[in-house]
Amino acid sequence: MSEKDNVRSVAIGSDHGAFSQKETLKKYLQTVGYRVVDVGCIATEKVDYPDIAVAVCRRVVSGDCERGIVLDGAGIGSSIAANKIKGIRAALCYDIRTVINSREHNNANVLSLGGPLHDAGQLCDMAKTWLETRFGGGRHMAGVNKIMAIERGGLQE
Repeated sequence: MSEKDNVRSVAIGSDHGAFSQKETLKKYLQTVGYRVVDVGCIATEKVDYPDIAVAVCRRVVSGDCERGIVLDGAGIGSSIAANKIKGIRAALCYDIRTVINSREHNNANVLSLGGPLHDAGQLCDMAKTWLETRFGGGRHMAGVNKIMAIERGGLQE
């Protein structure tokens, strides 16, 4: 469990292209003390990434899980789909610097990863760092508030 942000539960899911990476990450997160809710897929199942992104995001929005992680071939499609869900701030990250930025500056609640683009150690390091990094607040709150206003239909010209 993260001592920094009190995150205890994580929803995780992948399409078939990132299944093995999801399984590796799931086992690692359980080993370091997180409750992991796996929303799919299984090895023999071909699943479209938007379906998995929605399933992960539902767990986060409902409060069943504090955060979510989605994986697909590049992470792009899952992040686009996740960001269509009200209440979600999904970040496609590709290294530790972008992981930290997504939490400190944007208060991301869903992490999107291109599973096959990283080795197991990188995926585990990125996920752990993301789960343990706090939102910086302060000057970054204005940007997050604007994102949420856009979601509510504000900031239109």
